[in-house]
Amino acid sequence: MQLFIGIMSGTSLDGVDVALCALEPIGCQVIAKHFIPYPEALKLELLTLHKPSNNELETAIVMGNKLAEMYAKAVNALLATADKDAHEITAIGCHGQTIRHRPELGFTLQIGNAALLAELTNITVISDFRSRDIAAGGQGAPLVPAFHKAIFGSNQMNRALINIGGIANITYLAKNGDVLGFDSGPGNMLLDAWAKLRLGKAYDENGAWASTGVVLDSLLFNMLAEPYFALPPPKSTGRDLFNDDWLKQHLLYPHLRPQDVARTLVELTARSIHDAIKKCGDVDEVYLCGGGAHNALLKNSLQTLLGETKVLLTDDLGVGVDWVEAVAFAWLAKQTLENKPGNLPEVTGAKGSRVLGAIYPA
Repeated sequence: MQLFIGIMSGTSLDGVDVALCALEPIGCQVIAKHFIPYPEALKLELLTLHKPSNNELETAIVMGNKLAEMYAKAVNALLATADKDAHEITAIGCHGQTIRHRPELGFTLQIGNAALLAELTNITVISDFRSRDIAAGGQGAPLVPAFHKAIFGSNQMNRALINIGGIANITYLAKNGDVLGFDSGPGNMLLDAWAKLRLGKAYDENGAWASTGVVLDSLLFNMLAEPYFALPPPKSTGRDLFNDDWLKQHLLYPHLRPQDVARTLVELTARSIHDAIKKCGDVDEVYLCGGGAHNALLKNSLQTLLGETKVLLTDDLGVGVDWVEAVAFAWLAKQTLENKPGNLPEVTGAKGSRVLGAIYPA
């Protein structure tokens, strides 16, 4: 058994998740976990990097250093909670913060200065997991399905795992061993942006505000006409497409009630996830993880669409909904150190299996 730390900071830009995991060949145990929220100023600076701007190269490097310092702070807090020392940890798997994802142009960019993180923690760091898959002709995402297959696969049930972060992605685990995975579309990203604009809050807790509205059918229809939804997998997306500008172009109707827009955005996420599931094949169980798993309205909307297919949480599979992706990057770090592939070509579209990540020794 080896101890690894996984660090995840996703497209929702809410903060840093860190998980300390004991990884074995056929399982994992989450020993400790910690979360540090992003300060509002940091979040705003990161948002500016998603679009071309003045002096963005220097800004990205400076922000990468700030993130490394925040990651190190989170790691040190995690070690203190678990009463562990740095020398007991085999490695850190750090996803970094995505600021551009353009696989159609042959690149993706996650910042976080892994060299500085290794220096600050005195722990080996593996980062830049996505670039090698893109170099091999893949989307570079989603990478988590390989972890899902290893940890959550069943030979008795066809399972769909839905991670609802800023973007929602799906992993289909057929009981015969086949795997399919892709980004279904927006998860919390548009919902959170609308709550911030109209409520001054980071998100609509439990979908309480959205539940006071009604679905606007014409708005939903136009949003679902986005060409991305009709693309066959492999495919991936992010803020480069589903951003504030995308939302604004759909809100040109007069006299829209804000709560109705919020309810429609919940339905957009639920419908796009539902449609993605239906493209996968027979599904016996659906498991949710990510921040969106806490949104009762979204969960209920998805359950309504799926009918008798049960919508459950990954807690029932042994990993809490908030920690699946952090644990996944701990697992991916282990794959890298063992010179084992971390991607699934049938998911990303890469030419073949590849060892992912760049290693920064302690």
